[in-house]
Amino acid sequence: MTETWHDPYKELAELREFGSFDVTSTSVADGQPIATLHRSPGQGGSSVSPQLTWTGFPADTKSFAVTVFDPDAPTQSGFWHWAVFNIPASVTSLDENAGAEGGRGLPAGAVMLRNELGERAYTGAEPPVGTGTHRYFTVVHAVDVDSLDVPDGASPAILGFNLHFHTLARAIIVPTASAEDAS
Repeated sequence: MTETWHDPYKELAELREFGSFDVTSTSVADGQPIATLHRSPGQGGSSVSPQLTWTGFPADTKSFAVTVFDPDAPTQSGFWHWAVFNIPASVTSLDENAGAEGGRGLPAGAVMLRNELGERAYTGAEPPVGTGTHRYFTVVHAVDVDSLDVPDGASPAILGFNLHFHTLARAIIVPTASAEDAS
């Protein structure tokens, strides 16, 4: 992760510290602009979720969750692009477009919540003109239970609340986007 940026997972003293493991991607790179394919249609993209592979997670991991969050969105609460949980512990990667509408590309048992646009899908980056470079915290959470009991209509923030109490470690990759690099 680029050290010059603040990390919303570390900046609040009230949040627990977690161990870390590794996440890699053939789609996005830490600190690098997100390719058009993974941006929203408003910036010429197709909202294709990135490919992710993770290794080195704790041996007692029972499931995973994946979230994509933009803390730089011009809101007071950021912007959730994707939230998936109850990914079986035997799954250590997601293909590109696993976040297609309705979760068609997800493994059996995984649950996808509605993003900020109200869609059960990954929504690509679309930082507004004039808001600078946004960071897209793409996080794989190693979870200590097989299944999180998160209500069907819950927001990604409710998932985050549950993850606070059940995360063993996190793997983070932070690609970027600005309106200016979309053209």
